[in-house]
This record gives sequence, structure tokens and C-alpha cells, in this order.
Amino acid sequence: MAADRRIELVPGGPSLSRLVFGAWRLLDGGATRDADAVARLIDISAGLGITSFDHADIYGGYQVEEAFGAGLARWKGRRDSIELISKCGIMLKSPQRPENWLKHYDTGAAHIAASVDRSLKNLGTDYLDLLLIHRPNPLMDADETAAGLERVVQAGKVRAVGVSNFTVPQFDLLASRLPFPVVTNQIEHSVLETSALTDGRLDHAQRLRYAPMIWSPLGGGSLFTGDGQREHKVRAALSVAAAETGAHDVATVAIAWLLRHPARLVPVLGTMKPERLAQLARALDVTLDRQQWFSILEASEGRAVP
Repeated sequence: MAADRRIELVPGGPSLSRLVFGAWRLLDGGATRDADAVARLIDISAGLGITSFDHADIYGGYQVEEAFGAGLARWKGRRDSIELISKCGIMLKSPQRPENWLKHYDTGAAHIAASVDRSLKNLGTDYLDLLLIHRPNPLMDADETAAGLERVVQAGKVRAVGVSNFTVPQFDLLASRLPFPVVTNQIEHSVLETSALTDGRLDHAQRLRYAPMIWSPLGGGSLFTGDGQREHKVRAALSVAAAETGAHDVATVAIAWLLRHPARLVPVLGTMKPERLAQLARALDVTLDRQQWFSILEASEGRAVP
């Protein structure tokens, strides 16, 4: 059965496209520094049904949101036909933030408010569809962080909130202080990073019925460039499944492997190449059977399941 093109993050809650455009590398290529090029990329992505765009204040040394916003201003589509996501909480040492003399975290209410206002200005919008706390903060005061999130939601600047890279207890702590649901946890997961299958994070998502967002769903490129025995075995298993399913592409199958999980995973794609976006979008039409899925897991973990 093909995957749905959209997904509710929680029952009756906000929805995203099932695949999300990850803007992290937007400024890695010279062409995407041009506003018209960014507008075309937004249009191509939306045309593929990938209408959700994942940002963070820190991406591109605090410059990606502004570059994306310039492209969004030239895009001919409607704002309400796409979803804008951003994150805050990481404080980088950067020329753009001269007050930061080392990397640290800030999840205080004042920083949440200031970061949201800056993201709105940079993106040229009056609301974010989703705001995530980017990383767990050992100094997080859950009451203060929750109060800061409540204020930006009540002000209409943010429509839903989530977290990223949180453990189950960290998620539960923040959720216990909020009057509305934490709608997602954006975590690292791929055919080469499978710890979420056994450490309770995906079980937690199923129990609370929220859809986790997945960053680095292709292993940060090591799936294709890694020269270790594990990478070779995983590529071989993906190649077999690609031939069997007619996908003809190992990356497409790697995304389909994520989509097969019952926790309703939402992969964030990192490519800036339109043709690659189109290829990965085909994962929505690829269904792995149970044994194909387990053959890829076996290749990754180097052993059969117990």
C-alpha cells in the first residue's frame, strides 16, 4: 500500500507533508543564494507534494532562513498551502551572534520569544506552523520553557510545538508542563542509525500517537560514500529490495524502509537537487514487505534478529 501524501502529527492536530524539505544545506550551493533559484526550489518541492519546509535559526550560520524568506517572497504560491517549521535553543559561536563566545543552549522564555520573532522576520511570514526546541538543555527549566512556548502559541506566532533530539524522559518532562500536546520529536534515524528502534523513542511515539520527524534519513551521505563492511552490506540489501520493488534506487528504498515503520515516521530530506527530490518522493509509492524490511535491518546490524 502506498504511503499517504500527508500526515497528522497527532490525532486531530497539525498536518505536514509525509516527506519534508530540509533547508539545512540551502546555502551550500551558490545557485541557492539567488532568491529566484530558491523560489523555483520551493515550487518544485511543493509540486512534488513536499509542502513542509524544515528550518532552524542556526542553519547556514544563522543565514538560511533569510535566504529562504527572500525566495518565498518571490514564490507565486499561497502561504497557507505550505508549512514552515523552525527550531531554537542552540546558541552557536558565530559572527552573526558576537555575544556568544562559546556554543551553549538557551531554552528560556526570552530566547524563545526573540528567536521566533527573528525567524518570522527572516522568513517573511506572520506565523510558524511548527516550532521545535532543537536540543535538550541540561539547564532547561521546564516551567519557564513551557511558559515561553505557551506565549508564542497564544500570540498566534506559532501554531504547534515539538522537540528535537529529546529522550523519552526529557519529552515527558516538557509535555507535563504544557496545556497542549508536544506534537513531534525530530530524531536521527536511518538504515545506518537504528538505535531508536530499541531505546524506546519510537515506542513512546506509538504510545502517545505522535509522528516523529526523522533527520539524516540517509545516514548523512555515508550510506553512499561509506567504505566499511556495514555500509557495503546495507547497500547490497537495499539494491536487492530496489530491484524487487522496481524502485531502482537504493536511497528511495532507504526512505521507504523508514515509511514502513508503524510509528508513522516523517523523513526530512536534505537534498537541494530537484531531480533527487523527485526520485526520493517515489518512496511514497514503494512498499517493502516484512521480510524485505528485516533483510535491510539484518544487513545494518550484522546479525539476524534474536
